Amino acid sequence: MHKFLRAAGFGKLKGNKGYHDIIMNILENATRRNYASNSNETILAEFCKDFTEHIGIAVCGEFDEEDKFTYEYSYPYLIGSTISSVEDISVEGHADKESYAGVCDDPKIGVSLVFYLQNMIPYVRIKTNNLLPIKGTTLTLSALSVSGTILLPIRKNQDDIARIQKDTQNRSHLIAQARKGNEDAIETLTLEDMDLYNAISKKIQKDDLLSLVDTYFMPYGVECDQYSVLGEITASYSEINQLTGEEIYIMTILCNELTFDVCINKIDLYGMPEVGRRFKGVVWLQGFINFPEIYGV
Repeated sequence: MHKFLRAAGFGKLKGNKGYHDIIMNILENATRRNYASNSNETILAEFCKDFTEHIGIAVCGEFDEEDKFTYEYSYPYLIGSTISSVEDISVEGHADKESYAGVCDDPKIGVSLVFYLQNMIPYVRIKTNNLLPIKGTTLTLSALSVSGTILLPIRKNQDDIARIQKDTQNRSHLIAQARKGNEDAIETLTLEDMDLYNAISKKIQKDDLLSLVDTYFMPYGVECDQYSVLGEITASYSEINQLTGEEIYIMTILCNELTFDVCINKIDLYGMPEVGRRFKGVVWLQGFINFPEIYGV
């Protein structure tokens, strides 16, 4: 079973039999069905069923020449609600199955964002028709978590907020210049990081780290699309899994100037998510590439 099924409201699911019954339910009662032919002359299929308004499970496989479906894998998903980035995106296939990872170099984060591609079928169609690369795409990010904590916000006045926004803009500009090979920008970023490290090293001796660090976005573990995040909650609501009755929190997070949605099972979240508070946890990052309408996908 997929580790992040808990985040989709299947926290009490036990054993492969229960998992098999859910897969059969999705195949028979899918909310959406998507098909594409790849270069290997096989028909790829994806069956998606929404168990809440924004959360569901996708079942992927392929049809053979006798129109018989072979199950390959499944994964839970959260449908994002906002545009997270307008930067260029590259996509690479996974080695073990017909699925894809996307990479987005957004200067707001400072690291390359690696995410699990949700809309695989439209990408396969575009790739098969030799329409790559496509310009003008945007990216909607979402994330699933199986363990999280709600923290109180750091007190900031209007002057602090304005200063933080200005510093963030300056840093994003420096990162963009550094990626182009600007040595002055690289040196400035290095000196700023050293100054920040020295300042935190002194303050952490008497202050709690989470009272000094307002937000962060860091790779977590060996999985390239999992991250440890700390971000401000800008919106929060709950949905009920129609099959299991479990309650799921969905939060919109502002993390390092990057906005995306996170869902987590109520039983896995410590604290009450409210606007203005902060969410801290490990997330599995997913992405939906919004292709221009002219491509009809």
